[in-house]
Amino acid sequence: MKSREHYSPEFRAEAVRLVLEQGLGQAEAARRLGIAKGILSNWVVAAKGGKDTSAIPGARSVAELEAEVARLRKALAQANMERDIIKKAAAYFAQESLPSTRG
Repeated sequence: MKSREHYSPEFRAEAVRLVLEQGLGQAEAARRLGIAKGILSNWVVAAKGGKDTSAIPGARSVAELEAEVARLRKALAQANMERDIIKKAAAYFAQESLPSTRG
């Protein structure tokens, strides 16, 4: 019976990157890395589903990313509103400072 091999998170991340970022097929990537296709397939599925972020160091779950997107959209809307207010105020004060041509 074969002993179970353990792979480092860095190795898993590199294997997943070969498939997801470089477009290499799972079978080809597994062959190049000397691992079973099923193992690599599990890592890729986990990485895509956001279930197991240990395969990709520094990765965050889908829920965390969605929360950050919502927060950033809210901040952008606030910044756009503030910009519009400043533009209107600048136009108002510029108009007020012009000498009147009415006589």
